[in-house]
Amino acid sequence: MNQPTIKLLPKHQQTIFTHAERVYPEECCGLMMGYIADDVKTVVEVIPTANAWETEADNFSQEITKANISSQVPSLKRRYAIAPQIMLQVQREARDKALNIIGIYHSHPDHPAIPSECDRLYAWAGYSYIIVSVQNGVASDILSWSLDDNHQFQSEIIDNII
Repeated sequence: MNQPTIKLLPKHQQTIFTHAERVYPEECCGLMMGYIADDVKTVVEVIPTANAWETEADNFSQEITKANISSQVPSLKRRYAIAPQIMLQVQREARDKALNIIGIYHSHPDHPAIPSECDRLYAWAGYSYIIVSVQNGVASDILSWSLDDNHQFQSEIIDNII
């Protein structure tokens, strides 16, 4: 079985890095539109979004409590959420362009680009999850992840298209 792959243009990676550095020390987040062919996801457009964690956190509080994840951590520095109305708007735009939302990106300020338990808890099957580590305000590492059949993250290859 081949390792999952996501194709990303350098300009898309730069958009993610710039967004992550601009909102540091808080987490950034955004959506990726593209298509899937032969189990390879190809990003066509990156859409930076606002981190809506503070307005959406109540929707997640029950799951956070059940999973025994601390909610005492400064929210926007350790959590992200994309507002449902933004998800719907981008889904419509993707459909109009004959594309799909194929993934979500977010940053980990002063932490590695490895998914947290909270990231896993809220992840959706079929999506790629790109995480960029931002160390002292500088984007330093980027990794991509997707869920397996057991709802565990597995690494994806990031193929930087030239």
